[in-house]
Amino acid sequence: MRNAVFLISPLLLGGCAGRHNWLAGAGAEAARIEHLFWVLLIGAAVIWCTIIAAAVYANRRQVDPKLERQARWFIIWGGAVIPTFLVSGLLIWGMVILRDITSDGGDITVRVDGERWWWRVIYDGPDGDVVTANEIRLPVGQTALFRLTADDVIHSFWVPALGGKMDMIPGRETTLALTPQKTGSWGGLCAEFCGGAHALMRFDAVVMEPEDFDAWLAAEAAPAQVAEGDPGLAIFLEEGCGACHSIRGTQAAGPVGPDLTHVAARERLGAGIYAMNADNMARWVTETHEMKPGIDMPPYPDLDGARLDRLVTFLMSLDHAE
Repeated sequence: MRNAVFLISPLLLGGCAGRHNWLAGAGAEAARIEHLFWVLLIGAAVIWCTIIAAAVYANRRQVDPKLERQARWFIIWGGAVIPTFLVSGLLIWGMVILRDITSDGGDITVRVDGERWWWRVIYDGPDGDVVTANEIRLPVGQTALFRLTADDVIHSFWVPALGGKMDMIPGRETTLALTPQKTGSWGGLCAEFCGGAHALMRFDAVVMEPEDFDAWLAAEAAPAQVAEGDPGLAIFLEEGCGACHSIRGTQAAGPVGPDLTHVAARERLGAGIYAMNADNMARWVTETHEMKPGIDMPPYPDLDGARLDRLVTFLMSLDHAE
């Protein structure tokens, strides 16, 4: 029995560590949900122990007609009245939490559109929309109001360490408030099965100091710094990449795929899956469906040699200006 407990424990505790740790307490909303969870867990344990103790006690006592009235009151109070009050109280508590995390107010507003299988992210910046993809950056101590939509099927937006999850429904906008309380890089994911690459639909939620966030947002809003006559940009346009992807400051203005204006400034490639480096970028271009099966982007297996090197060098130069 003891060995079985040791074997099962890693499975039970597997979700309690790492970037997707929902017990990290990195957000105000996550802390409230965690508090509710522990109350429910401890309460359930107390109720279970009480029921088992009552059952054992009743089984060992001899039948006594004089105790029938006491038993009836025990059933009424223990089986109906008290549970009704407890469940009603927990329901109200849960609804208050839901009301707060779906409020319409926040210090910043972020619109997120779930698409198969990546995330379009739009910040309401001081000078207009700031468009990025597959990475969300937030200022610590400030409430971010997320306005969530879906482009194709139902997705679910979830950063376990920061707060609860919220469905993203085509044709409808839902809202979610998150207030980060710790800096760091936390994992986000789609929590609703949405198709073949569902498990590969992730993102980074990077929590920064407010001044660092403001500097990042200003850099993200700027157009790409591309040298005139850059051979990598020429290859990008010749291969038709600009029909799907947008790079502000260039002729590429495709509305279909992720915005690549500052793609190299992101921590990961492929919607939170691979490290952002030149080798992975080259594989992403040539072995797209091996790295992420089912996505709409076509692979370019014939693009190799110096031509591939120039394209990858160009893409990896799309960082924030120094």
